[in-house]
Amino acid sequence: MTIQAGDKMPSGVFAVMTESGPGAMSADELFTGKKVVLVSVPGAFTPTCSASHLPGFLENAAAIAAKGVDSVAFVSVNDVFVMHAWGKDQNVDGKITMLADGNGDYARALGLEMDGTAFGMGMRSKRFAIIADDGVATHVAVEAPGQFEVSKAESVLENL
Repeated sequence: MTIQAGDKMPSGVFAVMTESGPGAMSADELFTGKKVVLVSVPGAFTPTCSASHLPGFLENAAAIAAKGVDSVAFVSVNDVFVMHAWGKDQNVDGKITMLADGNGDYARALGLEMDGTAFGMGMRSKRFAIIADDGVATHVAVEAPGQFEVSKAESVLENL
């Protein structure tokens, strides 16, 4: 079942890079008591993701925070090393939390997995943005295949 506005965010664990190497962050740690924008992309370093999606959130980080958002997190079905390298490449500098959903478990828990085998990508996550307040989804925006409209930073800002 696909997550809808009003649903509790599922439990799960993301991989994150810490100062001492790979670590973990639970969904409870990410969402409890906070307003969070969770953005998922099909793959780190992919064209739309690197040229537009992540840069849009970096450019709008202050405006998003001004709307009461405690954290913006980007997640992808990639390993923690790739997500960390992508964050460094994009100069996220603590403005965005980079999360790895290496096996796609969280994408499946949300009901937002995508079969990218036709493109040589295996199982991935759909492109989406979820606004969550204290662990409850208040806005769920899932892109149609090949689209980039409802999950971009400007659209999220309009829905905060």
